[in-house]
Amino acid sequence: MSAYNKMVTMIEDTVTPLAAKLGQQKYVTSIRDGFIAALPFMIVGSFMLVFIFPPFDPETKWGFARAWLDFAKTYQNQLLLPFQLSMGVMTLFISVGVAASLGRHYKLDPITTGLLSLMSFLLVAAPIKDGAISTQYFSGQGIFTALICSIYATEVYAFLKRKNITIRLPEQVPTGVARSFEILIPVMVIILTLHPLNLFIESETGMILPEAIMSMVKPLVSASDSLPAILISLFICQILWFAGIHGALIVTGIMNPFWMANLAENQAALAAGGELTHIYLQGFWDHYLLIGGVGSTLPLAFLLLRSKAIHLRTIGKMGVVPGLFNINEPILFGAPIVMNPVFFLPFILVPMVNAVLAYVATSMGLVARVVSMTPWTSPAPLGASWAANWSFSPVVMCLICMVMSAVMYYPFLKAYERTLLKQEEETAAEAHAGEPATA
Repeated sequence: MSAYNKMVTMIEDTVTPLAAKLGQQKYVTSIRDGFIAALPFMIVGSFMLVFIFPPFDPETKWGFARAWLDFAKTYQNQLLLPFQLSMGVMTLFISVGVAASLGRHYKLDPITTGLLSLMSFLLVAAPIKDGAISTQYFSGQGIFTALICSIYATEVYAFLKRKNITIRLPEQVPTGVARSFEILIPVMVIILTLHPLNLFIESETGMILPEAIMSMVKPLVSASDSLPAILISLFICQILWFAGIHGALIVTGIMNPFWMANLAENQAALAAGGELTHIYLQGFWDHYLLIGGVGSTLPLAFLLLRSKAIHLRTIGKMGVVPGLFNINEPILFGAPIVMNPVFFLPFILVPMVNAVLAYVATSMGLVARVVSMTPWTSPAPLGASWAANWSFSPVVMCLICMVMSAVMYYPFLKAYERTLLKQEEETAAEAHAGEPATA
């Protein structure tokens, strides 16, 4: 058996079943769904940063830029409000979204489950200081607490309902009223468990629960913003996709909490006029590593347009426009790349090489860092600039990554093209041989 066949067998027998189970795991899917539900609010909120911190030199004399900068400075507090009520409280949206999704797994009412989760999170993460509720942990610092509270609240609700520990009203009582009484016991259980736990942790450590959780996961958060973390997550994503499994959903489902925590710190630093510290965020993943989709296949789609093989040229025409918006299923399954030994090496290595280039350039200060959430369908150069508050350096970096991708894909494409051309010639010869002779 060849090395390639052994690798394919190993993927099919070991990696594929494990990835399939992980991709369908209720907590992973619920966390992913929760972030997706909160995404529109975070994108719009991030977009407000452009108006608050326009991409111009503070000393510029250009009339339009000077007017924008002065307006943003004068009305900064008013312009910050939409940002503070979206990105600034993103954990509230995520808490409801995760619990609602997990509640569906247990056939619980998603609205009731989401509100129960929200109450659980506020109970431990919204201390009252000087007569006002502190919102310190409503942004990225409270992200892990929100996830834990969402899962805990939903599991408590599901357990009590499964054991019939609930208040049941006659069938004649309206459904909404009955559900209100049904949730009374879960509310009491959560208050009687989480609140004393929070008070105990505070008395023993001087930290409330969100602060204690962040101190525990801080090493993980720091490690998630490193080049090895990028390469490992990329390798997992690419291997799974090569086997036909949507690896990006699994990887982003795991990485989203870390990305959100780091994004919140970058945004806080931007607002305070400080130095941005984090590199590996959602915008970095989408616009440098997945240009045109997983495997950075947009440059390959352009190469396919000039292919001598009819099949590849047709796939190129089908794949270019979707690829501009990071949708590359026509390329992955049409060329195909999935389970195609010719494209295995470039499919794995192209995004990893781009990752090294982009990470090194960003860490050296040559490329602006991510401060905004962007839709994953944003065309790569545009999305890269948008994510970095409309800086121009990400556009250059993105174009360099595209050129490198094309250079790396090209020899493998030519090898595959020769194989297809030979097959097309043989097919044409067989068809010609089968035609009846004419007088």
